Amino acid sequence: MPATRPIYLDHHATTPVDPRVVEQMLPYFTEHFGNAASRQHAFGWKADEAVERARHQVARLIGARAKEVVFTSGATEANTLAIRGALAARHEHGAHVVTVATEHKVVLDVCHTVAADGGRVTIVPVERDGRVDPVRVAAAIAPDTVLVSVMTANNEIGVIHPVSEVSTVCRARGVWLHTDGVQAAGHVPFDVEALGVDLASFSAHKMYGPKGVGALYVRRAPKVTIVPQTVGGGQEQGLRAGTLNVPGIVGFGAAAAIARDLIATEGPRVAALRDRLLAGLTRALEAVTVNGSRSARLPHNLHVSFAGVDGEALMTGLADHVAVSSGSACASGSREPSHVMTALGAGAVERWGALRFGLGRGTTAADIDAAVTHVAACVTRLRAMSPVGVGGSQ
Repeated sequence: MPATRPIYLDHHATTPVDPRVVEQMLPYFTEHFGNAASRQHAFGWKADEAVERARHQVARLIGARAKEVVFTSGATEANTLAIRGALAARHEHGAHVVTVATEHKVVLDVCHTVAADGGRVTIVPVERDGRVDPVRVAAAIAPDTVLVSVMTANNEIGVIHPVSEVSTVCRARGVWLHTDGVQAAGHVPFDVEALGVDLASFSAHKMYGPKGVGALYVRRAPKVTIVPQTVGGGQEQGLRAGTLNVPGIVGFGAAAAIARDLIATEGPRVAALRDRLLAGLTRALEAVTVNGSRSARLPHNLHVSFAGVDGEALMTGLADHVAVSSGSACASGSREPSHVMTALGAGAVERWGALRFGLGRGTTAADIDAAVTHVAACVTRLRAMSPVGVGGSQ
């Protein structure tokens, strides 16, 4: 183990729980431990009050009504409930789903199960900058299309899709729109009304809340009705059976409230650090390529490729000093090239030599400068050992 902890630049995988969030959660493990569904006594009432307070906090973050927020075990469940729940509810209209080639693996895997069950799925390609063209989405919509799923911001390359423009297309055709808002909510302004979405998925642990809790926004006006995918109880307006994770939900609400207060200042701060990181890397190294749009991008994301370097070897070389990843944590350990990078049309060198930097609230200028030093040294060492030429462009 290293003498000091590595610099953590993998905030897209998860974020540390804010101490203020932990403080609010603690009483609900021991003192206020009631089941929120126990409406017969004070312990249940106290838990239910806490859940409803958190529901309002999450709703305020995303511009929704509290009754439109359904708590889940995380974004994986929320995405599954949105897609399969919408298909089940609208089966008389058809069984066609349109999604995007760079979606999170969860969404793509759920769509694969839809196809295996006899439904139809169209996967729309992205442009070279990683964004989807609404015109392509419109062309993919057919008479039997019931749902379009387009993430707000990509979890690997950080690009922000034109979701509101896709919404205009969907509404004109009477098709529901779902967005995976996990990487965007809490980091950039996110408003379900402005985006025009019907369903949206979220996760607490991507915004300094606890793991194991998420939410699905389900529009009420005009009303969106979905079919629950877990049964056995009437929790969450009958849309998600199971005893509520009260401490986790309290933490989610607290994290959402804090994020809402910090967005205006934290976004520009980490964007400046992100730009400092890129400037440092391009000064120290040649053949550094930024993947994805530079303008339509999350403020805390930088995804770059280093020509002549194997990404896995680079991460291993950095492990004691800088915690980064090549892409989605859900696909870590896989030696398959990133489906996101492949969808961008990236060549083998770009795909295999890519790193994702995810900055966070605790990231400082000193961290960035130290990370540049470690990355530059590691890349230089690996390039000296590599038979692959240093091609590519800055």
